Amino acid sequence: MPWDLVERLQENPELLLLDVREPAEFLAMHIPGSLHVARGVLEAACEWDFDDTCPELVRARDREIVVVCRSGHRSVFAAEVMQRMGYSRVLSLKTGLRGWNDYEEKLVDGSGRQVEAEEADSFFLSRVREEQKKPKE
Repeated sequence: MPWDLVERLQENPELLLLDVREPAEFLAMHIPGSLHVARGVLEAACEWDFDDTCPELVRARDREIVVVCRSGHRSVFAAEVMQRMGYSRVLSLKTGLRGWNDYEEKLVDGSGRQVEAEEADSFFLSRVREEQKKPKE
């Protein structure tokens, strides 16, 4: 939960926040200090010798890592993959950035400007089109 993450960040300044959303989402807003690696390149980013290798992430195999996304869905899968790849201390932020924003914790955009909670709220509104919704039986 967001309040747990706030405490963990205070207790462990070495904790790595890993944001696995798409680049445009990350630029719009993210938790300050988080590392961005899009979910689509995560496996390559976690290993040496790939175009998408992220040295900080490869070196973090034994660090405490909290994976975040918009709602907590992508981050659960990303954390599971990382555990299978040998990352021993990786967790997912259950509520994602939506919960972080609901708890009124700080978010910044790609330029470092603080994103106000009201501005962030519009980002978290559902954009599911009618044809994407489950049919009623």
